[in-house]
Amino acid sequence: MKTEIANTDNNYKGLVSHISEIYIQGREKATIAVNTNLVETYWKIGQYIVEYEQKGKERAEYGTELLKKLSKDLIAKHGKGFSRSNLVYMRLFYLEFPISEKPSHLLSWSHYIELLKISDKLERSFYLQQTINEKWSIPELRRQKKSSLYLRLAASKDKKGILELAQKGQVIQKPEDIIREPYTLDFLKIPEIHQYSEKQLEDRIISHLKDFLLELGKGFAFIGRQYRVPVGNRPHAVDLVFYHRILKCFVLIDLKREEAGYEDVGQMNMYLGYFENEENTEGDNPPIGIVLAKEKDELLVQYAMHNISSQLFVNKYQLYLPNKEELKKLIETQLNEEEDNE
Repeated sequence: MKTEIANTDNNYKGLVSHISEIYIQGREKATIAVNTNLVETYWKIGQYIVEYEQKGKERAEYGTELLKKLSKDLIAKHGKGFSRSNLVYMRLFYLEFPISEKPSHLLSWSHYIELLKISDKLERSFYLQQTINEKWSIPELRRQKKSSLYLRLAASKDKKGILELAQKGQVIQKPEDIIREPYTLDFLKIPEIHQYSEKQLEDRIISHLKDFLLELGKGFAFIGRQYRVPVGNRPHAVDLVFYHRILKCFVLIDLKREEAGYEDVGQMNMYLGYFENEENTEGDNPPIGIVLAKEKDELLVQYAMHNISSQLFVNKYQLYLPNKEELKKLIETQLNEEEDNE
């Protein structure tokens, strides 16, 4: 008997593997089905509430008393899922996502609650698309909202670019599409007045690699730190090396504690040359280099990069969250100016 079990050991392991795989798939499908039904149910509840309020009138007679009473009665019947705040969101869900904008089954009710907290329709649309595109969890969606990702990306675009960003999310087709200005590294929790070295900055990023990858965006895979570049007699190393799965290229990042200098641009250009000639394999596109600095002199960078054909960028990072109101005003100005010129 022992011999028979030994002979079928590999088959048995395969059986366990197949059962586990089909169980996980079934559980995922069940979760999606439950989530889809829950989202559709809450949308329908919101519809009933709004139609009851309107009573056939053009203007809704909406008051908090109805939702208070409704919450009390429904909790008595079905439990705490019908809190007044949840009913408020169900009502708002129906109003903000009409039948022509059918809610996506890929997002949970908790996702929609986070999205409904955003009043600006363009901004909300961006986060909805980006959450679907990048499969953000609830904490990841909250983090990107908190860091004003939409406002940071939109600030560098014209009206057409802002509208496309809202409708499609961040579309990655060329190196420029993965660049952000500034990068927000608030998750490192380094006080603004604190004196830190570039090594300490790098250490903190590695300790918070998941958060840093979220800040970089979709498609980045971590390769290594202090990646050796054996050129000349002096030791050289790139601080951080990633591979971008969509653009199919290495992304090199050098960290600067203060302002980026012309020598930093030259050094990064050397790294790019080395990677393209020595590290790239068949199918890889030319590498991208990012000098990530606390400050940068735009004119100095412009001259330092004169006649450089490499995909090289000098960008700023900040250790605190951006001023949301200033970014909003900038985007509103851009939209209004283009409307005046049309």
